[in-house]
Amino acid sequence: MANSKRDLFLKRRLRVRNKLQKINTGKPRLSVHRSSKNISVQVIDDLQGITLASASTLEKGLGVLGKNNIDAATKVGSAVAERAKKAGVVEVLFDRGGRLFHGKVKALADAAREGGLKF
Repeated sequence: MANSKRDLFLKRRLRVRNKLQKINTGKPRLSVHRSSKNISVQVIDDLQGITLASASTLEKGLGVLGKNNIDAATKVGSAVAERAKKAGVVEVLFDRGGRLFHGKVKALADAAREGGLKF
């Protein structure tokens, strides 16, 4: 019996999260959430359970309000890199959250790397 797309997504998300937990050495996690209309990203410290930095296409200051394309993902990635550096974070673990590392997720990751984050 074939699995639904949602089931496959959830299995991928758990697989990615479990791998990150195994290799975690106290680094914060760069978590990406992508919906059909928006994209958001957070830098999360799992040891303390707090969010250190975040960015989203729902913010008016980025100029991509309500858009979900590669240009918007690039702006969100550079914004979160800048905010994370202000919070004192340089190295993170990239949590793509079950999404494939392609398209918008890849554009966000590349922009975050160009902004100074290492992963």
